[in-house]
Amino acid sequence: MSSLFSRPSSEIFATPAEAGAQRTSEILSEAILASSSSVRDSLPKEHHKHFETLRQEIIDFTQAHDIPRESLAKPDALREAASKLSIPDLERLANLLERFEHLLVKKEPWENKEALEYVEEHYHLKEQYTSQVSLLEQVGILHSKKESKKIQNLSTFFRSLLPFGKKKRPEVSTIPETPEVLCITGIDGKEYPIPTLEQITIRLFERREELKTKHDQGFTKLLLVPFGMSLDALRETLKQFLLKHKKDNPSFDLDTNQPLWTWLEYPGADIGDPPKLVYYPQSFDQEGHGGKTKMEILEEQAGRRWTPTSVGVAEGSETGTPGWTIHLLQPSDPSDSDSPGFAPIPHKGQGTPQGNLTPRPSLEAGKTPTEYLSLLQKSQDDPYSPYSQESDMTPEDWIMAFMTHLQETKKPLDDAWNPTNKESISYLTGAFFHSSTDVPYAFWYRDNRQANLSGHDPRNRGGGIGVRSSVVV
Repeated sequence: MSSLFSRPSSEIFATPAEAGAQRTSEILSEAILASSSSVRDSLPKEHHKHFETLRQEIIDFTQAHDIPRESLAKPDALREAASKLSIPDLERLANLLERFEHLLVKKEPWENKEALEYVEEHYHLKEQYTSQVSLLEQVGILHSKKESKKIQNLSTFFRSLLPFGKKKRPEVSTIPETPEVLCITGIDGKEYPIPTLEQITIRLFERREELKTKHDQGFTKLLLVPFGMSLDALRETLKQFLLKHKKDNPSFDLDTNQPLWTWLEYPGADIGDPPKLVYYPQSFDQEGHGGKTKMEILEEQAGRRWTPTSVGVAEGSETGTPGWTIHLLQPSDPSDSDSPGFAPIPHKGQGTPQGNLTPRPSLEAGKTPTEYLSLLQKSQDDPYSPYSQESDMTPEDWIMAFMTHLQETKKPLDDAWNPTNKESISYLTGAFFHSSTDVPYAFWYRDNRQANLSGHDPRNRGGGIGVRSSVVV
């Protein structure tokens, strides 16, 4: 597929209409709307969902950048709107239209075969993604995107592109049924579609060189986190998941009266006024902690300004996934990318270095939250550090990791009182209760037969408490 990315920026900037919208509208006129069938139904059924996802990306782009819908039908107006975009955003618009054109002409999505082959070889991504989506559906986190006035009239949107075309548009009497788009509802009431396999593929492929060392260290396990959901909703999801797991696995030892114990600071922690919980703090000080509220992060994600702790999605990236975070963690056996579940947090002296390019000693238990935070911050942008590009985890991350681990291994994550003495409590230093100056932590409380979400003084040091880090992609 020819790409506008290879053209000089000035050329892209000067001709956005010619580059994408005009060709796309001509194809709509000549190849789609010239018949009585709808745009979507002219494609093979297996590509309907991709069509809807791509269509929604275009709609979201115009809304996020305050581009009036009517400007898509007016070359001069579109050129004026495009002139206000940054070069990365302009390239993204052109890329969206090129991918749309390819879908309509070739009757199949554009695929970067090199990227697909790479992620399958290195991450077995399709299988992991399918498993994650299945879990998210099973526990009720995902739901179909609701219809709204902005997205109901699909045909109106596509017709708005047609005045660029050479042929007169025939009348279309029907509006195609909208395919299902799975999403979550954030604390702001907005719906956030789940990241697509294509988006994650592109992201991993584009970052393959900088992630080479992390892959060598065993960071190959995918985790999709619906960060934008309320923490209360996720806690309830975990509770119901545990009860269902008990029902399906009667031998699983669970306190069915209280499967999840939660510290009193958690309820409403991410939605208060102001919220008690902030994310990605720079310190654990009550004032000047540098953390952001969930609402602030959602706003930055929507505006493509969010870069978590110096890694992740660069500004203007076409693969932004508002409402979600995408992680790579070490599987239970970091040397075996196909091993189920996640690697435990080893006690002091029990860790095993991983990787040949830059051997990574395990982050062992026994340090304070402040020490772990400082270590990961200093390592973020240091290419020589074995912990480069790693981020602290949040309660949302841990809940999703716990459910994934239990589903895959039939054993609870962070079973700190396991007789093997090989697991630890997990500090969640990617979040901070600034009102009480406590750091979240989580574990499986074997004696009480329940999951536990609590908090502790950031100066606390315990031999059986550590951190599990991830690579945010």
